[in-house]
Amino acid sequence: MKFPLPARVAYPLAALTAVLYFIAFPGVIDWWPTALVTWAPLFLAWRGQSVRRATLIGLFSGFIMSWEGFWWLNEMLKNFSGFNVALCALFTTILCAYQAGRYALMGWVYARASKRGWPASLVAAGAFVVGEQLFPLLFPWYFADCVHSTPIFSQVADLGGPVFCSLLLIGTSIAIDELVASRIEKRTIDKRVVFAGVAATLFSAVYGYARIKQIDARAQAAESVHIGYVQGNLGLMQNYTRPDEAMNRHFRMTRELEKKGVELVVWSESSVTHGVPAQSYRAAYKAYFNRKIKTPTIFGGILFDADARDPKRARLYNTALATNAQGDIVGRYDKEFLLAFGEYIPFGETFPVLYDWSPNSGHFSPGTDLDPVPIETKSGTHKASVMICYEDIIQSFANRMIGKSEPELLVNMTNDAWFGDTSEPWEHLALAQFRAIEHHRYFIRATNSGISAIVDPVGRVMVHSQPFAQETGDAIVHWMKESTVYEFVGDLPVWSITLLALVACFVARKRDTPQKPAEPTEPAKPEAPAEAPIEEEKPAPKTDGPSFPEPERK
Repeated sequence: MKFPLPARVAYPLAALTAVLYFIAFPGVIDWWPTALVTWAPLFLAWRGQSVRRATLIGLFSGFIMSWEGFWWLNEMLKNFSGFNVALCALFTTILCAYQAGRYALMGWVYARASKRGWPASLVAAGAFVVGEQLFPLLFPWYFADCVHSTPIFSQVADLGGPVFCSLLLIGTSIAIDELVASRIEKRTIDKRVVFAGVAATLFSAVYGYARIKQIDARAQAAESVHIGYVQGNLGLMQNYTRPDEAMNRHFRMTRELEKKGVELVVWSESSVTHGVPAQSYRAAYKAYFNRKIKTPTIFGGILFDADARDPKRARLYNTALATNAQGDIVGRYDKEFLLAFGEYIPFGETFPVLYDWSPNSGHFSPGTDLDPVPIETKSGTHKASVMICYEDIIQSFANRMIGKSEPELLVNMTNDAWFGDTSEPWEHLALAQFRAIEHHRYFIRATNSGISAIVDPVGRVMVHSQPFAQETGDAIVHWMKESTVYEFVGDLPVWSITLLALVACFVARKRDTPQKPAEPTEPAKPEAPAEAPIEEEKPAPKTDGPSFPEPERK
C-alpha cells in the first residue's frame, strides 16, 4: 500500500476520526483519552490526495461528526420552530452538512499546501487551525472541549483560547501520523516531527499542572463570598403561561439558599416573564419583588419599547437585572448576541412574513452595552459580567466584555429547556467552562432546566445540577481579578497561524537547491616541443678511401 490511499481505505479512516471525536466529546460518552489519537486516521486519509478528494473526505468525516454530536437539533427545531418532524429532520441534515464544511475546508487547505511542497506535519496543524478558527458556525464548538473534565490539558487556553488548546492537543495525532506514514512509505521516521508532536501535548500537561497550583493559591488568598443558583425547572413555555408560579417558585427556592447564608443568588434567563416597559422597569420590578427576598439577586427579565404605530413591532430585550438587598434594581445588561431563529429570524425585519411562517421564533433586539452589573454585599460593591444564553460559548465576545468591564465574577443565565433532555445542556456547560480558564475567575451558571453549575478559575466544576429537576446549588467562591495573556492578545496567535496556512495554499515552498558543481575545464594541451633549428648540411669530410670521379657534365 502507498499514498494516496484508495477510497476504500481513506473514507473508513475518515469515519474512524469522526467516531473517536464523538467518544471524546462531552455529552454522551465523554471519554477524553481518545482525543489524543482522534485526528491521526484523517491525516493519513488526506496524505497525497488530490484537492478535490481531500475536500470530500473532510466533508464525509465532518458530516458524521455533526450528526453524532448534534442529533439534538431535531428536538430543538421541533420544540421551537413549530415545524413537523420531517421538516425538522431535513433542516437538521442541512445544518449538519453545512457544519461539515469546517472539515471540508481543512481537507482543502491540507491538500493545497501539500501540493506546494510544505511538510505534512505543518500542513496538518495549519489546516486544523484554519477550520477551527475561520469557519463560521451557528453553534460554535472546539476540539479542546473534549478535555473539559481534565483541566491539566486545558489551562493553555489562558494563553491563546480554545483553538490554541486544540492545536497542542492534536500533537500526539501528528506524531502517530508520522510513525504510520513512514512505515507505509518505507522510509526513515522523521524524529523531529514525532518529538515536536508529543512535546506539544506534553507541554499542555506540564503548563496545566503548574498553572493550577498557582491559581489555586491566588484564589485562596482572595476575599470569599457565598453564592448560589436557582434552577426552577419550568416547562418551555410555563414561564410565560404561568408567570406567577414561576415567581413563587424562585422566591421559595431563594429563601432556602438564604437559610444557608448565601450572599448572592443567580436565577436563569427569562426567569421573570412579567414584561415591563423599558422606561419604567426599575419601579415595576421592585414592586414584583416587594422585599420577598433579602439577598442580592441577578435574574432574567423581559423589557420592551412599545411601538405606538404597530404594537406587534415592539422592540423586546432579553435582559439581566441585578438587585440589592432592598430589592432596588442596581444593574442592567441587555443580551447582545441573539440566537438566530430562536430570538430573531435573519432578514425578519426586511421580510416580516418570516415571523408568520415560524410563529415560535422570538423577535428580540440586541443590546449595545457591555458594562458589568454591581453586586452589593456586606464587604462592599463588586462587579460581575453577565452573559445570557449562548454568549458564554463565544470566547471572542466574552474576552471583549471582560476586557472592558474587569469583573470579579462571571455569570451566565440561560434556558436550555427547548433542547429537551438531550446531550446539549452538558455540551453547553463544557464549552462554557473555558471562559473561567481563559480569565481565571469563578463562573456561576443558572439555567431553567439544567445544567446549572459553579465553576472554579481553572475550569473544575464545584457543584452542578441534574437536568430537568428543581434544584439549588451553592459554594464558597472568591472575588478574583486575574490578568491573562489571552485577555490581552485574544485570538491573535491563532489568527496568525490561520493566515500563514492560507498563504501556504498559494505559495510554493522554496527548496534548498544544491549548488551545481563547477563545469570541468579541459586539461591544457601539452605544448608541442619546439622544433630544433635545421642545420645546413656540411660536405662530408674527405676520407682516405677510394675516390670516384665526378660524372662528366655536358
